[in-house]
Amino acid sequence: MSGHSKWHNIQAKKGKADAARGKIFTKLGREILIAVKAGGPDPVSNSKLKDVIAKCKAANMPNDTINNSIKKASGEGSDKVYEELTYEGYGPNGVAVYVEANTDNKNRTAADVRHIFDKSGGNLGTSGCVSYMFDKKGVIVIDRSTTTLSEDDMMMMALDAGAEDVKAEDEVYEITTAPSDFSAVRDALEGNGLEFLEASVEMVPQNTVELDEAAAEKMQRLIDNLEDNDDVMNVYSNWADQ
Repeated sequence: MSGHSKWHNIQAKKGKADAARGKIFTKLGREILIAVKAGGPDPVSNSKLKDVIAKCKAANMPNDTINNSIKKASGEGSDKVYEELTYEGYGPNGVAVYVEANTDNKNRTAADVRHIFDKSGGNLGTSGCVSYMFDKKGVIVIDRSTTTLSEDDMMMMALDAGAEDVKAEDEVYEITTAPSDFSAVRDALEGNGLEFLEASVEMVPQNTVELDEAAAEKMQRLIDNLEDNDDVMNVYSNWADQ
């Protein structure tokens, strides 16, 4: 993942997130539901829920909405059972695409995802066809304008907390961790008053692919169409500009 290419225009990214906020909150609500079903409504004893809450806060989901989603998930009216699935395929010029979904009807979701790949100029592959090109990492992104810490201080704080790496980009600090250390690093940084643009465990590409303008437009269309699907939670690719 290229921190510069992904975060080179924070305001544009925030604007896009604001426009899609309702859909984002709905998907995060589903992640809360799955986490609560798996480990209960207390984030102290449910680390998966704790991580989802951090993701919600990074997306500016109000605390009341988070708490209401947890209550709803632990109540009697939440009898839907969701399955966590992954899909792998290719976009234009062979760009690797890895999709995470939560669904109560895997046949519907599989058909929808296949259709999106087909109509967007990509093709759905078999399990394992691109996952080897990615590493699972905890990723924490901090807007540099929100902290007075120097690069050295930020790096020392993150590394002391257990982070693997800290990249200082023009507008952000991008901190990566092993998945098992993500919660501890996030908690340490949050405890020092830092706020996050992003905080989640992600699939990070080992190498990235540049696309020309025409291929980039097709790739963006594929990503947008996948993200617009209600069952799709996350879309990762090794396109340099995602």
